Amino acid sequence: MRDNSQATLRLSGDLLDWYDIHARTMPWRVPPAKRKSGHDPDPYRVWLSEVMLQQTTVATVKDYFERFTKRWPTVANLAAAKDADVMGEWAGLGYYARARNLLKCARQVVAEHGGKFPSDHSALLKLPGIGPYTAAAISSIAFDQRHAVLDGNVERVMARLHNVQTPLPDAKPELMSYADALTPASRPGDYAQAVMDLGATICTPKSPACGICPWRTPCIARDRGTAADLPRKMPTKPKPTRHGTVFLAHRRDGAWLLETRPEKGLLGGMLGWPGSDWIASDQPLPEVAPPCAGHWQLVDGEVRHTFTHFHLILHVFHAEIPLEVDAQRGQFVPLEDFRPTDLPTVMRKAFNLCK
Repeated sequence: MRDNSQATLRLSGDLLDWYDIHARTMPWRVPPAKRKSGHDPDPYRVWLSEVMLQQTTVATVKDYFERFTKRWPTVANLAAAKDADVMGEWAGLGYYARARNLLKCARQVVAEHGGKFPSDHSALLKLPGIGPYTAAAISSIAFDQRHAVLDGNVERVMARLHNVQTPLPDAKPELMSYADALTPASRPGDYAQAVMDLGATICTPKSPACGICPWRTPCIARDRGTAADLPRKMPTKPKPTRHGTVFLAHRRDGAWLLETRPEKGLLGGMLGWPGSDWIASDQPLPEVAPPCAGHWQLVDGEVRHTFTHFHLILHVFHAEIPLEVDAQRGQFVPLEDFRPTDLPTVMRKAFNLCK
């Protein structure tokens, strides 16, 4: 729903005026002044940042982004990277399917688009890991095309601006309609970043700074005193708890026994410790044989970690393994090649228990 009314254009213009002064500095962003003077964003950097920012904070992503772009400055560099190297650099960012799709997408861009991200919105949607939001963000930010973006920040801004009482996720179509109506034909890329910045810095989930908001006058929720209650959300179900066992084998020459997890499933393709399946906590711990012979001891304490849909408790066994012992699962990684930072967070927690 596009709205060309003077009131709507004025709203968009007021936000862009605010953004020109208050835009956040991001390593992947071209500041508004430079963009006005003809400096276009690099679609690769825009894409990479958007994938990393899915369900992750800006503060967390910045360091990862800097490391990735220093090591792989172009999409062609990333496409040529080893899977294990990319998964290792991604460790700690979570949602590891994103990392697998990152590589698939980079390789498809090189193979089918000559190493350049397509500017066509429909072509972007055909790339691995790029859904409607990411395609809209790339189209608007990288190519300055008019596509409305709707992330969590924008949902909150639209819900408050229009005092939308319908809870999420049911409210998404209505919020998208409002977001689309406000997206201008002029400077849509800067506008997309402006409305996300507004939600991140002023129209925050708690204690929004309404007094300095460029949209404080037309904001219906501020006028009616409902801003702090919006957007409404459906009640969430409590997360179940699962448990399991992991085995940390440390060979006497310093090597650690690791295995690559299956491509499909949680932590797919990541390095991890051999262990059991993760089952409901009201069930007995699954019986599983250690990955190699050794004097296994249960480590004091336990690993507790929370994923999107469940809590996990891991019981950790540790053993010092002689050089002559062979492993039935995984392979020993020499000490000089072992980096705890290459492990996903839950596996790194298990390692820390054994240090």
